[in-house]
Amino acid sequence: MSPHAPPLRGSLPPEGADPPWGGPAADHMTLQLWGRLSSINVRKVVLCAQWLGIELPRTDAGMGFGVVDTPAYRALNPNGLVPVLQDGDFTLWESNAIVRYLCARAGRGYPADLQQRADAERWMDWQQTTLNRASGPAFVQWVRTPPERRDMATIAASVRASEPLFAWLDAHLSQRPFMAGDEPTMADFPIACELHRWFGLPQPRPTWPHLERYFAHWLAQPSAKGVLDLPLS
Repeated sequence: MSPHAPPLRGSLPPEGADPPWGGPAADHMTLQLWGRLSSINVRKVVLCAQWLGIELPRTDAGMGFGVVDTPAYRALNPNGLVPVLQDGDFTLWESNAIVRYLCARAGRGYPADLQQRADAERWMDWQQTTLNRASGPAFVQWVRTPPERRDMATIAASVRASEPLFAWLDAHLSQRPFMAGDEPTMADFPIACELHRWFGLPQPRPTWPHLERYFAHWLAQPSAKGVLDLPLS
């Protein structure tokens, strides 16, 4: 459990007890995030919140931390996945939806222009449905699979699927400093976290100068501390 999680919203009630979220008092409670930082989807949200300057208490959940299979957590997210955001009596799951929500809530990183906003959302959806799907298997094999069980064919297939996507992303960023134009938007947090994961794998990769410039920018930001500077796990 994160040492900074508030005692009520950051802990689950005993079985059979009423959960501490919801009800009349919920409007006076702070934001609360559930999820472990080893998850790329949690890192997106934390990077976004830190860039926005939002205080976002977090409770570790998932994998070795457990929690996600308890009835109380499944009441928050029936999928049993992380992250989950609570904002008063409102509960939201799906990482990119949470990033969108936080940016809109803060009035920053959520473009007012309809077409720029659609462009940013397009890249967020592409990250989750295309890039993450291609790059994830290599990460799982390198980082979460014991060496004696590692499948190099799976890694090779993931590299073949991912490298053209990263090359396309490099070309996109050759024409603009950020994903949706001249300023950071909500689209940048998922992409920065994808690069953190891919660049952290112990394997060779082509030179992508614009991706490297872009990732170096994000890595240098104060909001990256404790997110993009973490080793993969």
